[in-house]
Amino acid sequence: MTELRAITPHAAIPAEQATRDSRQRRLLRLFLPEMIQLERLLAEAPDLISTSVVDRVGLKDLALPIYRADLGSDRPDAPVILLVGGVHGLERIGSQVVLAWLGSALARLRWDDSFRQLLERVRITVLPILNPGGMYLNQRSNPNGVDLMRNAPITAQDRSAFLLGGQRLSPRLPWYTGDPEQGMEAENQALESVIRELLPGRPFSLALDCHSGFGWQDQIWFPYAYRRRPMRRIASVMALKLIWEQAYPNHDYQFEPQSRHYLTHGDLWDYFYKQINRDNAGVFLPLTLEMGSWRWIRKRPRQLLRLQGFFNPLVPHRHKRVLRTHLTWIDFLMHAAASHENWLPAREEESMLREAAIMHWYRDQP
Repeated sequence: MTELRAITPHAAIPAEQATRDSRQRRLLRLFLPEMIQLERLLAEAPDLISTSVVDRVGLKDLALPIYRADLGSDRPDAPVILLVGGVHGLERIGSQVVLAWLGSALARLRWDDSFRQLLERVRITVLPILNPGGMYLNQRSNPNGVDLMRNAPITAQDRSAFLLGGQRLSPRLPWYTGDPEQGMEAENQALESVIRELLPGRPFSLALDCHSGFGWQDQIWFPYAYRRRPMRRIASVMALKLIWEQAYPNHDYQFEPQSRHYLTHGDLWDYFYKQINRDNAGVFLPLTLEMGSWRWIRKRPRQLLRLQGFFNPLVPHRHKRVLRTHLTWIDFLMHAAASHENWLPAREEESMLREAAIMHWYRDQP
């Protein structure tokens, strides 16, 4: 299998290999332009950025890389933000939002002293395209037909939505969980390796996974998706919501546990949340940005004639608006992580915030 030659374009290679590489680059420009954009960003990144390939996903004669970029503090006790995009290959806007933030961050590193000072207090790890095979094929699942968000070893505690909550019938149907006896898919194992290397022992860490889905409003989802009872760190989520609303009172996000919509098997972030918080004295909050695609469809109904139109803004000015809209949210998360000691609830506040969170999100749950 031929590997993509990324970030090192000046190596001397045989003519036959150069022809194959040229063909592969043309295919990427056509089917996976986000990868080309990412490789250009990483190739031009300043020395303060470290980059690596966590794994490669085989697809025909390609080996598509899962890139990782790290910037910020190297201290083992520094708070961490993990940004993830492209878990669902159809939801390209998720990767594009992460890439928009990464491009902005790399540009600011060249001139913004205050941004550099912030990065001395926090570490950012970015996985912009977790499912490159699915994005290349323009499908929700990975090349094996597995929905990566239904693939973790965790089972819903109550009845889940038919098919939507995860099914084991066939990879030809959507929301296929995969074979539990085979373990998680390679893409999820790559993500798990990053999480287990990066997060344990940190006083505070936060993940933001960027998706799009049917809805009229942008939503911030948090665990759980496998049960309707509140997570143990629900007071910290409420505290984060409150400082966001105090700083940005005119925001347009709806904060909710995913269980308010439906239960699922195999939710990736439920699994990582339970694994990290079980053995860690610190706080780990995994969040999902679920961009409401019905907004874009309502304004341009003919998007429904294209598969990508279900999940992505196709009109250029709306696409640009989405890319810039969420930069404020990600920058807020950076500041919140760096200053987590100032807003995470102390013991005397935690019970009060937990009670408020239960009344706000769970009082109508069965």
